[in-house]
Amino acid sequence: MSDMSALAATQIRFGATLLDVSLHNERRAYISIDKKDAPSVCRYLYEEQGGRLATASGIDMRSGIEILYHFMIPRDHQLITLKIKVEKPAPETGSCGDFLPAAIWIERELNDILGVTFTGHPDPRRLIMSDDWPEGVYPFRRDFKEPAR
Repeated sequence: MSDMSALAATQIRFGATLLDVSLHNERRAYISIDKKDAPSVCRYLYEEQGGRLATASGIDMRSGIEILYHFMIPRDHQLITLKIKVEKPAPETGSCGDFLPAAIWIERELNDILGVTFTGHPDPRRLIMSDDWPEGVYPFRRDFKEPAR
């Protein structure tokens, strides 16, 4: 690791592949990336910049589902959030779980509640929804209606 901040190093390393970079303040930055680049940028922040995955979250927006990976960069005292947009009705992106253990459960949760498929996930079983929960019904989607039981 160099004296350069993780944000600056990420901008140099990935350059034009970053769709947008915005600095909310000196401790909070957002980087929008294409879903195909998510695993490589997550791996870079984790393995080469010493980032720790604080959590990941997701939100169903009208234009698709947005997945946010929130990385704490201890040496910079900064939180960098990677923003990925995936398309409905069958949202899919690569998993970070094969190299980032903290992503395994949260990606499983995002699959259960939003229906995002994380390709290459090491353990794609359901996590929080019961085994008898109907396939294709996701409680955090805008179009959710309670299934008849």
